[in-house]
Amino acid sequence: MGLVEHRAASPDRIAFAVWTFSDTRDASTDRGGDYLVEAIEAAGHRVVERGLCPDDPARISAAVLAAAERTDVDLVLTTGGTGIAPTDVAYTTLRGLFDSEIPGFGELFRQLSHAEIGSAAILSRAVGGLVGDRVVLAMPGSPKALRLAMESIVLPEAGHLVSQSRGG
Repeated sequence: MGLVEHRAASPDRIAFAVWTFSDTRDASTDRGGDYLVEAIEAAGHRVVERGLCPDDPARISAAVLAAAERTDVDLVLTTGGTGIAPTDVAYTTLRGLFDSEIPGFGELFRQLSHAEIGSAAILSRAVGGLVGDRVVLAMPGSPKALRLAMESIVLPEAGHLVSQSRGG
């Protein structure tokens, strides 16, 4: 089956869980999470879970594992905690949860980021992987970076990712 057939067999409407990891954001200042919800809904998909928790490995693990176990969640998106500051623990925490990694997600994100921000793209540890049969994509907290990821990677590939992660 070729790419065209795979895409045709992919679901049209995806159910997302959206989690923000930050020690400095709250519901009123979570612009990244707000942007993700807006982009998902504007694309005709739905958000079935939205949360915010501090950059704490135990809480990040609990949030992502619970989201990945939900039968009404197809894809988990996270924002924040992917930089290189000592408090940015999402990358390391999530890699420890993944049953398998999707290396192309972070690679492509950094390549596209380089075209926009130059060599500062190396500071991003955007990462993707599978927890069971659920795709988890971890992105930076910047709304500009999120827009790049959503428009160039996540939304165009969401259905295909979900279909393939479930053996389609």
